[in-house]
Amino acid sequence: MEFLAENKKAFFNYEMLEKFNTGIELLGLEVKSLKAKRGTLDGAYVSVRGQEVFLLGANIPPYQPQNTPASYEPTRPRRLLLTKKEISQLVGWENKKGLTIVPLSLYNSERKIKVTIAVVRGKKKHDKREVLKKREANREIERTLKNQ
Repeated sequence: MEFLAENKKAFFNYEMLEKFNTGIELLGLEVKSLKAKRGTLDGAYVSVRGQEVFLLGANIPPYQPQNTPASYEPTRPRRLLLTKKEISQLVGWENKKGLTIVPLSLYNSERKIKVTIAVVRGKKKHDKREVLKKREANREIERTLKNQ
């Protein structure tokens, strides 16, 4: 499993409640671009419309800009492939106040490109401070052990 794009800020800004692994519907030039690790998930989110789930705001630039059709849009909505049961679960989660659905990573699974999405709740400012304090404490411990 090779990670093609990650949303690193999501792990810092949100508390993960439930994760889903899904397929994604892409064009050929998008697959090539992702395999070259050009895509980003910063600011991307997932929306449920009717009985379909879409990834919105993910930026996947064209693989070869000179050969790309003029109508290609790098941030176009991309359909996620989920079962009806998973879609109904996401609808239930999305309707709850204070929850959102964000993509965590795009990865290569055998010959398919998959997306890990998560239902998340935003962290408070003091929770983020605690994470930073723990991270700094661990760095200090590693430094002292390395010097001894």
